[in-house]
Amino acid sequence: QVQLVESGGGLVQPGGSLRLSCAASGFTLTYYSIGWFRQAPGKEREGVSCIYNSDGSTYYADSVKGRFTISRDNAKNTLYLQMNSLKPEDTGVYYCAARLRVQAPCVPSAFDHWGQGTQVSVSS
Repeated sequence: QVQLVESGGGLVQPGGSLRLSCAASGFTLTYYSIGWFRQAPGKEREGVSCIYNSDGSTYYADSVKGRFTISRDNAKNTLYLQMNSLKPEDTGVYYCAARLRVQAPCVPSAFDHWGQGTQVSVSS
């Protein structure tokens, strides 16, 4: 069974940067889809960015395009999200998630393996 553990969250000022990491362990099968999702209190969980093993293609939500970059280090079995020019509306709990075998759309319902989340707070 795959285990996903996020880290790197924290409190930053608007305009600042943060890099999130998601370490995968305890799983030998390759996943096809992996990505980042976020959720603020009272709001629905939403897809932020996804990357696909099949062809390396990526997806970004319109709200983060040009500011966030998803990447992976296959040797370290780790996924990253570089977040620049952070805004207060980026605040929330960020989760990484994976789906095996298929290239899933970057929506929460399409993913079935989830990390515990890491808090990102953007405030002055």
